[in-house]
Amino acid sequence: MPGSVGPVISLENPGTVAQVAAAAGDPAANPWLSWDYVQRNWGDISHALEQHAGLTVQAVLIACAIALPLGMLAHLRPRLAAPIVGTSSVLYTIPSLALFTVLVPWTGIGRTPVLIGLVVYALLVLVRNVLVGLGGVDESVRDAARGLGYGRLRLLLTVELPNALPAIVAGVRLATVTTVALVTVGVVVGYGGLGQLMFRGFRNNKYHAEILTATLLCLALALVLDLVVWLIGRAVTPWARRGREA
Repeated sequence: MPGSVGPVISLENPGTVAQVAAAAGDPAANPWLSWDYVQRNWGDISHALEQHAGLTVQAVLIACAIALPLGMLAHLRPRLAAPIVGTSSVLYTIPSLALFTVLVPWTGIGRTPVLIGLVVYALLVLVRNVLVGLGGVDESVRDAARGLGYGRLRLLLTVELPNALPAIVAGVRLATVTTVALVTVGVVVGYGGLGQLMFRGFRNNKYHAEILTATLLCLALALVLDLVVWLIGRAVTPWARRGREA
């Protein structure tokens, strides 16, 4: 009504009583947990969750594909270790909002700048863990392989790399959980997964159910992906598990 005094709301899904109550400042009708909100908005929630999970997995896989060769190269050529780790460290210190701002003029708004940023931030953790894992291989194991006639590349691929897998998997787990959290920042360039729901909840006069639902789903996604990577790590390193049991 023209001339009326009251909060102005912008609703993605109009008709939700709780959202209107949130705009009116009624705490009793604006709960933090609401199954009614989940049912009414399941299409948006599932789409945001799928987008969030897909972007996380893709970013971690690309980062692994880049970090593993870089870590192996730095291990084979120690003089390159400082420049490689130093470059990834510098990139990691760039604030996410600033990085997205720099990328958008070149990539446009959407998935691409977010994906590039996530890969950049995951590189430091992964490269360091690859180097730590390869450097932590028992020297007696290397000596035994050399005694069997293993060359430097064969030693790296068949002896050092398998023994470094536990450290590498630990780095992947850390990078995965970190990436889940960072995806939400992509909302500033229009591709934030569950961050879109969080932002929408704050924009809709702090609609609690929307904010908390997105937050809990982020936490659940991080736990599920961490568990998946841990299980994969156990599957590819059976000797490490047998060693711990012994």
